[in-house]
Amino acid sequence: YDARVNRLAAIVVALATAIVIVTVVILPFLTPQWIGFEQSRAQAEAWTGYTTEQLRAATDAIVGDLVFGGDFAVTIDGQAVLEPRERSHMVDVRSVFRGLWILATISVVVLVVAARRADRAATWRAVRGGAIGLAIGTVVVGVVGLLAFDQLFETFHEIFFPAGSFLFDPRTDKLVQLFPFDFWQETALVVGAAII
Repeated sequence: YDARVNRLAAIVVALATAIVIVTVVILPFLTPQWIGFEQSRAQAEAWTGYTTEQLRAATDAIVGDLVFGGDFAVTIDGQAVLEPRERSHMVDVRSVFRGLWILATISVVVLVVAARRADRAATWRAVRGGAIGLAIGTVVVGVVGLLAFDQLFETFHEIFFPAGSFLFDPRTDKLVQLFPFDFWQETALVVGAAII
């Protein structure tokens, strides 16, 4: 019985470790500095037709609504940046992020409690196991992403979002013009490297 409890505790600590690492790594990629840098590389200005200032204003408002809450109803020159379907998708994205924040908070509590266990060596082995498992999983997903990023990106969206709610046309939809394919591909690679 004790062996099963210890094994379960190790699994929970390992998962909590992985969740905390992923959450901490993601945070810098939500900053205006990273987003602006990567939008520049992905030529978001050319896609949207916005000036640099307009692009920053639209993006900062959308990310602010994502992180702090809001209706994603930013306008540029009196015109809504996002159509209702795009705003609806961003509400779904915010729900996924909130789920991650909740899991991360629970995971921090788990790690704090685990750190107070008498068998600290077992706790650290579980933490190491979670970190190593996350690194291996990230490498595997990274290799798949290098070979088939389109399919991986679509599968991710199919898992976390309602069917069809994430399909947008880069010729007409501002959401995918603000955050073009290259933006996501490069960001995913850097996030993966940072996790490892």
